[in-house]
Order: sequence, then structure tokens, then C-alpha cells
Amino acid sequence: MTDRGRSVAVVGAGIAGLCSAKLLSEFGFDVHVYDRTPDVGGVWSVTRRYPGVTTQNNKGTYAFSDFPMPDEYPEWPTGEQVQRYLDDYVEHFELRRLLRLGTEVVSAEQDLVSERWTVTTRHLDSSETAVGEYDYLVVANGIFCDPFVPPYEGRTEYEAAGGRLCAASDFHDLADAADRDVLVIGYGKSSCDVAEALSDVAASTTVVAREVTWKMPRRIANIVNYKYILLTRLSEGLFEHIEQRGFGRFLIGSGRFVRNGLLGAVERVARRQLRLDRIGLVPEGSFERIVRHAVSLATEGFYEKVEAGTISVRRGRSIAVLREKDGRPVAELDDGTVLPADVVVCATGFMQRVPFLSAAVQEHLFDEDGNFLLYRQILPNEVANLYFVGYGSSLFSPLSAEAAALWTVNHMLGGAIPPVEERRAFVRTRLDWMIERTEGKQARGTNIIPFSLRHVDEILDEIGVNVGSGTRLLQWLLPARPSSYRHAARELNRRHAATDPATGPKTGVDVAPNNRTGAVRGDTSP
Repeated sequence: MTDRGRSVAVVGAGIAGLCSAKLLSEFGFDVHVYDRTPDVGGVWSVTRRYPGVTTQNNKGTYAFSDFPMPDEYPEWPTGEQVQRYLDDYVEHFELRRLLRLGTEVVSAEQDLVSERWTVTTRHLDSSETAVGEYDYLVVANGIFCDPFVPPYEGRTEYEAAGGRLCAASDFHDLADAADRDVLVIGYGKSSCDVAEALSDVAASTTVVAREVTWKMPRRIANIVNYKYILLTRLSEGLFEHIEQRGFGRFLIGSGRFVRNGLLGAVERVARRQLRLDRIGLVPEGSFERIVRHAVSLATEGFYEKVEAGTISVRRGRSIAVLREKDGRPVAELDDGTVLPADVVVCATGFMQRVPFLSAAVQEHLFDEDGNFLLYRQILPNEVANLYFVGYGSSLFSPLSAEAAALWTVNHMLGGAIPPVEERRAFVRTRLDWMIERTEGKQARGTNIIPFSLRHVDEILDEIGVNVGSGTRLLQWLLPARPSSYRHAARELNRRHAATDPATGPKTGVDVAPNNRTGAVRGDTSP
């Protein structure tokens, strides 16, 4: 243990914040978790769930290593079920005492001498402010925290005519779309989810998409669960990494014909299964581009409704102006088409922001283009005692967050890392590569997809608690099981306890009782 204190402020009570709080408290830190929402969950909070939202992952891979989802949950849990799961996680690991919900972090200022943090918060019910002093600050507000709504021309006139413009995460009640003309902007999973759900009640539903992208069916050919295609090491090996290794070198080298054959086969099945040729929604480029920005699962029922005419898609179009026409709110597209638009729901991405950090701190976090400069997507090179958890988009969000939280704990406890010059070079090289492979859609330097497991490897290898070679070999053919990583916290504890008996978990809990059956929850992935 270092000679610093043990107090930590965590910003955010979603997946990243909760697992950070759990691990930090188990290793003897005094933790407070702040979140402006009234419940835990982050993107799964009741304040942010849009109609039709489900996980992209199956329940066996979207879970913490030591707390699997309930057996009775469906293969793809709803947003409400995920939030309930996270609340159960809080209850089981006795984290409630650490939470400061309904409390916004207004500012976090660092003393340049002591390098401690002064955190000012405001309770949203009473507007009362409070000030706390902490040794460390963990930012876990997530990269999907602040939705981006385009600044459309004519918004004032449009809203005066009765129109509603909002982000998908701010649209909660299906009844608000009943018998209304709805436009959904974007073509990611959120936009298709929203369009499919609202089309059941809306007078008309139109998706306006500047670009249509490849989607992965939940079950390929209605038989093979997509997890066997995308959530394995083999799937990552199909795409070229800047430091390709092992069998991946074969797949992008002399064995490229195998790679191309596999991707081509999946593309042909997806085109046929989703009726893309029939409805005119075949994306540009090959199926390989599905990982350019974010892998998107096909929404159940969406393409069937497009084919039936229940949902229309304006491909290659965007809104030029919002305005009023004949006393009604309308949207004029960039080709001059005018569409009735009582409601415009924007599923147009998110802004990765940390507004509570001072300008002096923020100038050390970004490059000249506004991209985060974080070693392992966690550590700023120029700001002491500041950590980011959950700042890498991943196909295994809970597992990636746990890995980052373990790395954070290890560093706080004095774990060694490379010299700052080496870290700077590593971050710059990886960021330049990220920008190139995502074609400029790097989400301010946080887009690690499709290399989710590789990223977990690099984090856990650096602190010496990764899974063994046998597990990694199995993951080439089968989806990675979060429970395979449950040993990592125990191993890290043993190592630090050997040098500091005061450090270590306060509980020996390894399994989570199922509150519904009284049995021990087992990992539900194959």
C-alpha cells in the first residue's frame, strides 16, 4: 500500500462505477459513489430507458465475473431487467451504503501540492451543495452518458408548432407516440429499437439515416446464436490488430482466404435473412465494415416492418431544417422532401464529456482534436490520482469495466507501470491506429471494438492476473465467460496482502445467491 490515503470519489453508478466501488471497498478504500439519477444503472436507469431497449449481448456474456444474471432472464434481457440485475448486485455486495444517488458532481478540483481532490456536489431534490475531500477520483460516468441532439435549424419554430425533438434516451413513454407522425434519426441499434417499438402505436414511423450499416442477426440463419460468431477470439482474429499475434497472424496473412470466406458467408446469410436486397438496405462496402464504429445487432421485427411498409427508411438523407407548415410541425430533408413530424427522436450518438473537471485538468486529457489520451483507456499521463473506468467501448462491457477497475486498484496500491515517455508513445500510436481503422469514428479515442478481449488481455496481463492459456484457447471457439475471470480479484488480493496485511477484501464472497430460488447462481453461458 502506498503512503497516500484511501478515500475515493467515484462519478457514476452504472456498470463501471458499481464494479469500481465494489473492488475498491474490498481492497480497503473508503468510497463514495455519486450519480445524478435516482437509481443505479447508468444507461439502464429508469430515467434513460427508451421503449424497446434490450441488451446487444446475451445474458451469459453481459454480466460481472462473480455475479451472473438470473437463470429466469431471457437470452437478451430488457433494460428494466438489466437495471434490476445491477440493483441486485448492489444489494448482494452491500454497496448501498456507498451510494449518493440523486446527487450531481458539480466540480472536481485538484490541489496541485497535495494532489488531492475537492469534489463539490449538489443534491437534485434540495439543490443543497456539499464539499468532500478525496485522495483519488475515478470517472465512471461512461461514454454513453450525454446524448447528442443535432442543432437543427428552425427548432424554435418547430416546437412552437407543437413538435417534440428529443434524444432516444429521453423518450420513455410509448403513449407519447400514439397516433403521431414520428421520425427517428440514425441507424444504430437504438434508432432501430425505437422505431420498431413506436411503430406499433404511431400514425407513421420514418427512419432518416445518413448511412445504413451492417447488422448482425441475433441468430444466424435463425439457428446459430450470434455469440458464436462475434463474441469469441476467432472473431477478433478476423480483423487486423496493430500488434497481431498467434493464429490471428495466419488469418490476416497466408490464411486470409479463410477469413474472407467466413466473413463473406456471414454477409450472404445476413443479406438473405434480413431481406436487405429486397428492401434496398444493403450497406456500402463489405460486411467487414460492421466493426468500423460499433457492432450493431439487428432489432427483432424491424426489417419485417420495413418490408411491410409499417416503417419507412429514408436512406442517405438527413434533416436540413425543422419548421412549421400549415400549422403542423414538419421536417424538411436535404433533398427537399417535407415530412410530417410530430416527434423527432434522435439516436445520433453521444458526447464523451467530463464537464465537472476544470479547464486546467481537461487540457491534459485530450489531444488537439479532442480525443482522450488515456493509457490502457484508464490513466491520464499528466494528471495524478485520476482514473477513468468504462472509457473503452466493448462487446464485453461488464468484463472490460472490471478489468479496468482491477488495474486501477493495483495502481493505487503501488503497482508498477511503464515510464511516462513510453506510455505517451503507446497512447499516441494506438490512437492514430484507432482513427485509421474506424475511418474517423473513434468516439474521441474510446472505440476499442472489435478488440474487446484483446483489450482485457492487455490490462490483466500488465497486472499479472489474466486467465491462463487453456481458457484463452477455449475462447477461440466459444464465447468468453465472465466467470472465467473471477479469480483475478482474489489473486490481486493475495499479492498485495503479502506485502500489506491491511489490504484485502472484507468478505470472502465468491458466489451470488439467487434471491428467487435460494440456490447458488451458476454461470448461464455455455
